[in-house]
Amino acid sequence: MQNLFRMKLHNNTIRGVHTALAAIFEEGQYADKVIERTLKSNPKWGARDRSFIAETTYEMVRWWRLINFLSPSKDPYDLFGTYWLMQGHSLPPWEEFAKINPDKIKEKYEKLDDPAKLESVPDWLFDLGKKELGDKWEAEIHSLNQEAQVVLRVNTLKITREQLKNRLAEDNIHTHIIKGYPDALILDERTNVFRNAAFKEGMFEVQDASSQLVAQALAVEPGMRVIDACAGAGGKSLHIAALMQNKGKVLSMDLHEWKLQQTKLRARRDGVSIIERKVIEGSKTIKRMKETADRLLLDVPCSGLGVLRRNPDTKWKLSEESIAQVIQTQQEILQSYPSMVKPGGQMVYATCSILPSENQDQIAKFLASEAGKDFTLIEDQKVLAQESGFDGFYIARLQKK
Repeated sequence: MQNLFRMKLHNNTIRGVHTALAAIFEEGQYADKVIERTLKSNPKWGARDRSFIAETTYEMVRWWRLINFLSPSKDPYDLFGTYWLMQGHSLPPWEEFAKINPDKIKEKYEKLDDPAKLESVPDWLFDLGKKELGDKWEAEIHSLNQEAQVVLRVNTLKITREQLKNRLAEDNIHTHIIKGYPDALILDERTNVFRNAAFKEGMFEVQDASSQLVAQALAVEPGMRVIDACAGAGGKSLHIAALMQNKGKVLSMDLHEWKLQQTKLRARRDGVSIIERKVIEGSKTIKRMKETADRLLLDVPCSGLGVLRRNPDTKWKLSEESIAQVIQTQQEILQSYPSMVKPGGQMVYATCSILPSENQDQIAKFLASEAGKDFTLIEDQKVLAQESGFDGFYIARLQKK
């Protein structure tokens, strides 16, 4: 990141950052979509300008509360200038930065002892994290405020990990391997891998290392019938299909047809032929699938607190009410969807959250209910960013009698 910030500041790129921030904070739009649209709006920006705008916007979103606290005003240049100083840089002698006194900002920062402001999260969220995670919370939110590494999942239907590593190296994209993640390659430096020919040929997907643990936890085998009941755009369905060596059947289900359309396109690129898509139109869709799945994946909607590294705007969009609502939705899914598991089959419940109230508490409640009486917990993984270096996740594997 430091190499990026050695570049000279330009008014038009700072304005690009401001436009993006206004859409995120004033209009409530999602950061990734805003940045994508902002970059498309000016085709004259070069690669360095585009990287500057994308990374600066994400970092300012990440540290928004702290920047606003330290800045002399809400003026876009004051906010940007404060952020720039926080990064350890000096400001050019522009009229736009005239109101900023670096010494005052430094003094204000050094006197700050409020951990919620220092870690740039809302007070209610800091208190909730402390209540649920106790002594582990402050280290966890600090880890979640770091920039995420780019992790690839090798599509083993088309290429081995070693082959992909060598192929990318030929294009000057260098990666490394880590233990415990058999399909993962981690980029040594951030780059736009979506433009690479190997991606277009379906040799890999971009998927965090923690997320890759979910499909592995299902312990699938070729020939099985597997249901991915909250499939979204299909990232985990694709991984499941690869682990099954493209033999058997993966039923990717979701409430939204447009998400499943993405699954179709990605499966075609990845050479996956065993995925069938199905829109969940109501409880009847679930009832028709009773006891048909050897394996069931419930990658349920959640607060997303485990993936703040890559979605920093989440912490500004969440509320106590929205988390309460998502907890209710999770339990509703647990009370209905497990009926699709065959006797002797297994189910994985997963979230990209770090809160026990969304994770082990939900499993305990399910097991104590009528719907869960035939299930037993085999194992669960509580993946924290501070320990793994990747996203925060929860993965529980259950067996049906």
